[in-house]
Amino acid sequence: MTGHVLSFTGAALVAVYTLDADGAELRLADTVRGPGGPYALPASYHLSERTPVTDAFRTGHQLWLSADELAAYCPAGADLGLPHGVSLGVVPLGGDGTPLGCLVVVDEAPGGIDADRRSFIELCAEHVAAGLEASGPRAALGHPHLQPPPTPSLDRLGAGAFVLLPQTGQLTADAQTLELFGIAPEDFDGRVETLLESTVPDDLPALMAIVEPGRLTAATSQLDFRIRRPNGELRWLSLRCRVQAGADGTPERVLAVVAEASYLRPSADEVSMVQRLSAALAGATSVRDVGQAVVSALREPLRAHRIVVAELQADQLVVSVLTPAEPTAWPEVWRSAWRSEWPDTPTHALPTLTEALRQGHVSVWPPGADLEPGLAGIGPGGLALLPLPADGRIVGVCLIGWDERHEFGPQERSLLTATAGLVGQALARAHALDAEHELATMLQRSLLPRKLPVLPGAVAVTRYLPATMGLEVGGDWYDVIPLTEGHVALVIGDVQGHSAAAATIMGQMRTAIRAYAVEGHPPDVVVSHANRLLVGMETDLFATCSYVDLDMQEGEALFVRAGHMQPLLRRPDGTTEELMVEGGPPLGVIAEADFPMTSTGLASGTLLALFTDGLVESARLDLEDGVRQVREALARADPADPGHVADELLGGSNRRDDDVALLLLRYDGLRVKPVRASWTVWRLPDAVMHARRFTARTLRSWGVKEEQDVALLITSELVTNALVHTQGEVHLHLTLTADRLRIAVSDRSPRTPVKPTSVDWESTGGRGLLLVDAVSQAWGSVPLSGGKQVWAEIALSSVRDPSALRERPCPREPSSSQDDTGRPVPWAG
Repeated sequence: MTGHVLSFTGAALVAVYTLDADGAELRLADTVRGPGGPYALPASYHLSERTPVTDAFRTGHQLWLSADELAAYCPAGADLGLPHGVSLGVVPLGGDGTPLGCLVVVDEAPGGIDADRRSFIELCAEHVAAGLEASGPRAALGHPHLQPPPTPSLDRLGAGAFVLLPQTGQLTADAQTLELFGIAPEDFDGRVETLLESTVPDDLPALMAIVEPGRLTAATSQLDFRIRRPNGELRWLSLRCRVQAGADGTPERVLAVVAEASYLRPSADEVSMVQRLSAALAGATSVRDVGQAVVSALREPLRAHRIVVAELQADQLVVSVLTPAEPTAWPEVWRSAWRSEWPDTPTHALPTLTEALRQGHVSVWPPGADLEPGLAGIGPGGLALLPLPADGRIVGVCLIGWDERHEFGPQERSLLTATAGLVGQALARAHALDAEHELATMLQRSLLPRKLPVLPGAVAVTRYLPATMGLEVGGDWYDVIPLTEGHVALVIGDVQGHSAAAATIMGQMRTAIRAYAVEGHPPDVVVSHANRLLVGMETDLFATCSYVDLDMQEGEALFVRAGHMQPLLRRPDGTTEELMVEGGPPLGVIAEADFPMTSTGLASGTLLALFTDGLVESARLDLEDGVRQVREALARADPADPGHVADELLGGSNRRDDDVALLLLRYDGLRVKPVRASWTVWRLPDAVMHARRFTARTLRSWGVKEEQDVALLITSELVTNALVHTQGEVHLHLTLTADRLRIAVSDRSPRTPVKPTSVDWESTGGRGLLLVDAVSQAWGSVPLSGGKQVWAEIALSSVRDPSALRERPCPREPSSSQDDTGRPVPWAG
């Protein structure tokens, strides 16, 4: 290698001194002479001497001396054995606080070694230091009770050098560089792309991050990578480069030294570990998965005591996995940032970490290194910091710490460097998937009900889990729709595919079915309308759906199924069954399809389960086995807590090929059932009077006295509005529950009444809804098939049991225009 220092820098002599086993002398390990004079350097220097070599070693600072400066430093050069008129450069070898020796360069230029040649010499010195570290255990260096490392032959490092012009991509390389890459000199066209063609694809992104113009930085960059030579040989190379910027700060030249690094070739165990990590990262779909894969792959093989994997976001380390998870195992700066499951430590509290991330290459610190407490406490026996690169930037960091003394060999450095590249790419990919998954989930949930209504006589719970194997938004939906007369509609459906189109169709179908249900259509008509709507949308997608109309008073359920999964029932005695609901085709396939209804009764304590196929079917689970497992889970479940039952059914769905939607309803029945009475209001001059009479005698029969005046006022106003503003039949409905009275008037007009904001004092009308709003607890309007119903509710002063009134006849008062049935009679005269 020193020979290549000569060829690229024009030096007359290059020598390497290493520290002896006693740590008292620097001994000459290797020398290469150029074509100049017969220069010679001493065989050793005692560290007690004052020479440029020993001074540079003790201080750890480079010395660059011109001929005059050298003469002043060492008169006549007697101590160095050099003549007058030569310059000298001394570069200390070693890093991480462990000195190895010095690289000494003698140059015949009396004015000193210029900046370009200094840069090459510094880069070559780093390679020499790496070769010395690879020659033997680092623990032997500087310890008198250990054997010294074997002295390497420096020429075997096989280093070459090149200069790259980033703006044009032109590259000037010496013969040794071309030989390392397996390129014949006559075949080299001076393009950087030609030099990189042999790079192993897995290592190419990290290498491009160093040489691409938009990613160059002023700091020295270092990378170990692999190439495939023309004969198929896989070779490790080590690259060190430095950028020279122009006056405007833009990169003008890249000076680089590349050397053979066969000592970096990993062992079979290390290859196996990297392979296991690669396989785990390939299946990681979230940032948390990446962190867990790193911990599982590295902690045991490296015998590490602490590992943390964190994303780098602004000035925060956002931890994805940290082990051990006990705050007491970590330094104070980490414990103080423990806000939730993991700490989010600010990077400004760890300046050494910030500097290492800026440099962008793996850093290791031996035991006792001078680090701030926030890092020293992670690895008192040794600490490794792995910046995680991806797409030309540092996306995160991995810290590995040991409590017991840990020595870092070159093979382990290479292993950590390769690991950092793999984890960085996986982390960037997982972060993008997490963001996409979060967006898809947010869109999906925005199309689903934000909360479920409170149902008298039942408890409904729902669950939705998006797919994890394909992160596009799905088309599963559910809905719980309160209807009139104590009915409730339960809906679950699944639009074909996973895409924004499927989510859009899902939102439209949910809205349409809700609208048709609230209008008062029977279940088969609701599903038929939704089917024709989807056919008319001119989409290639279809949807499956199950619709249930449940009478909360009687427990009668009407099921309609459009190509969907059969519902499951858990009876009060714990037995389960798959309801055989007669079904029609999926929605959107046949415009005039029939959707028959199936009726079944639900006893109090029955659990009804509606779900999509993602719960019971996947690439690893057959449909029949999936349904059987859900039935078994339902049989074991305690229906007293439907939410816990839902969680139990979804407990094993960690990796899902499809979305899962689940709707559970426990039917309890109404303990106190309401009573009802209805009256047909005929369009006669005294129709409002007879409606008031009907209301009065009904309330007397029900024992409602205190609220009778208010009820009669509401009856008058609602009936009058229906007769004046609509055409066709008008019906009056009275409903008594335990604590309230409901008065409703239905008509044939779909127009919703609007309460006036102001009424002129001279007006003779327009105050009806204002009165209703003032005297009732609540009022509103709901659409019905072919019209609407306007209703108002009055809170009762005392709780009643309406079930005791169900068998009592309601007395009637005949009038001149109606008989006892409420029908008109012929006028006399």
